[in-house]
Amino acid sequence: MRHSKRDRPGDQAASSHDAPDAVNSHDVSGAAAPRGNRRTRRRLTIGAGVLTGVAAVIGALLVTPIVPPADAEPALDGFYDQRPQWKSCDVASLDKAGAQCADITVPLNYAAPQGETITVAISRMAATDTANRRGIMLSNPGGPGGAGLDFTPEIAAAMTPEVRARYDLIGMDPRGIGRSSAVHCGWPRGFGLQSAGIDAAGYAESVASQAELAARCATSGGERLRYFTTRNTARDMDVIRQVLGEQKISYFGTSYGTYLGAVYTQMFPERSDRIVLDSAVDPARYGAVDMVRDMGVPNEAALDAWADSAAAKNNTYRLGGTREEVRATVQNLIRRAAEKPIRVGEYDVDDHALPMMLFTVLDDPRAYDAVSDMVRLFADAADGLPIDPDPGILKSLAYMLKADPEDGAAQMAIMCGDAAVPRDPAWYWRNIEAARPTQPVFGAFTNNITPCAFWAPPLEERTAVDNSVPALIVQSTGDTRTSYGNAQGLHRAMTASRMVTLDNVAIHWIFGRYPNNCVYAAVNKYFLDGTLPANDVTCQRD
Repeated sequence: MRHSKRDRPGDQAASSHDAPDAVNSHDVSGAAAPRGNRRTRRRLTIGAGVLTGVAAVIGALLVTPIVPPADAEPALDGFYDQRPQWKSCDVASLDKAGAQCADITVPLNYAAPQGETITVAISRMAATDTANRRGIMLSNPGGPGGAGLDFTPEIAAAMTPEVRARYDLIGMDPRGIGRSSAVHCGWPRGFGLQSAGIDAAGYAESVASQAELAARCATSGGERLRYFTTRNTARDMDVIRQVLGEQKISYFGTSYGTYLGAVYTQMFPERSDRIVLDSAVDPARYGAVDMVRDMGVPNEAALDAWADSAAAKNNTYRLGGTREEVRATVQNLIRRAAEKPIRVGEYDVDDHALPMMLFTVLDDPRAYDAVSDMVRLFADAADGLPIDPDPGILKSLAYMLKADPEDGAAQMAIMCGDAAVPRDPAWYWRNIEAARPTQPVFGAFTNNITPCAFWAPPLEERTAVDNSVPALIVQSTGDTRTSYGNAQGLHRAMTASRMVTLDNVAIHWIFGRYPNNCVYAAVNKYFLDGTLPANDVTCQRD
């Protein structure tokens, strides 16, 4: 799950630092019982039977008969033969880079290409060394749900001039996102992932809220939503390849984009050229359960590292003089937010939202001071002191709590359409309670129920990745979004891959975001001449 500005609810979550998308939360207005005073709420109880009944009722509304797509590739000549109508992108970074944009028509359902069509928006930064041009390089910034039309300038900035000159860099808003036949469900809050709260009453609220999000999508999108999947996005990529007149594609993807890239290599191995997968998802763990649960341990570790930083500057931030004291401050704030939401500007931050605000800013150690500023602001607000919120914090809260400027339903549509999940709310509650002792801040988020528990079943099985397509996998050991174990899993699944590890750094997305001579050299060499390292490589921070 991602991680650049496209993947994040607001460009700056705590201050001037990016805040991710792949996960954010929450206004439960209209979706749950009134929060009231937590002492009153403690009288509520959560019963497995009641929650299972809720899941069954809502789930039944969403389940429709599965019509599997055909195994054989249908006739797509009409889509292959289209010619892009290139035009100005009307995006500052792309226009500055001299890029052009076009809309490509693709089938909504590849099993019935004669039916409804949708459009996929792409951008192109053309190669300048036409004599040594390698071809096209598609890209994806993560999510799922991250718009990637303007991702290419960031990739280009990390390339050597020689590498940049040899490729047409192709950005893309995947189906359902941004300019590509966007999916929205009228959600009252941003994304479908949130923390479960501190107790059973808070979890009951979360179950009701998640069920409501799924029901809104079932009402507004219905059967159509089931075709916004990773496998169909990979098919879209192959249509783009053919439309642009190429035999193969090279690819750079980060976070969820690594899963998309791996799925493409599995579905179209003979059409895959030079593939770089940065901050990787294990295909066997991908989905709204295992992949998210894998975030718990590294996020608690990052919270420890940040707490050490804040403790060392206690004279400035007044959050505690030791790691334990800083952690106690955070956990106490979450408890206070459960009793009485913390007012920041026009937003009420409760125990569902506060852990998510922390999550959005712990994926880069360079932002630890911004995290401290944010926690200090929440502490002052909880104490009733005057505050002056950073615009980035307000932007993130607007997205998370009010779906401003728009909801992120496409993320859930993709994740729920890709992989089935357990449907029993009691199963998630047991996992939450089991995680709390070792993951007191993030366990209630990483183990929480999602709208996928109330979604229609996927039309296709999750892609089993097991191929020998050469690829370069790049990963930091402390990644808080896609754990190091996930990258190792992808490395095993792609047997001809090599892995470049950035040791002892907790960063998500390296190439183009976190300059490192060793990592950048390996990626640029591979893109330049197709040479993978002879063996796996370990890099140290510069």
